[in-house]
Amino acid sequence: MNDPRQSMLPAACRLVVPTMAVLSVYLLLRGHNLPGGGFIGGLVMASALVLRTMVDPKREPKIDLITLSGAGLLVALASAAMPLFTGRTFFTGLWGGEIWLPAIGKLKLGTPLLFDIGVFIVVTAVAAKLLLVLMAQSRTRDN
Repeated sequence: MNDPRQSMLPAACRLVVPTMAVLSVYLLLRGHNLPGGGFIGGLVMASALVLRTMVDPKREPKIDLITLSGAGLLVALASAAMPLFTGRTFFTGLWGGEIWLPAIGKLKLGTPLLFDIGVFIVVTAVAAKLLLVLMAQSRTRDN
């Protein structure tokens, strides 16, 4: 009964993890005008990554999560600094139009969305790294 291949978790994980990934992107994209955004979307994505790793430790993210968090921070910083190049103040929103997406509706394209994407990347990477480190420590303590 302790064999993970016999539990329901791997089967459920095959359905739940992709659903969580889609939900996280949905929360990211709708978050500028409605509840959600980069922070909540990043937490959901990190949870999906950690759940997948709990079920199959060999499927731990291959990318260095610390480097990924730095890249997300650069994206957020770039979105905040872009207005400086147009003579506006730091963190002023710049808009470049909008697109229509199913289930989301009109999505305004601009620096606030880019900032949310940077936050999404940072939160996903930091939260996943934190949970994976705690999970690894728990495994070594149990053995």
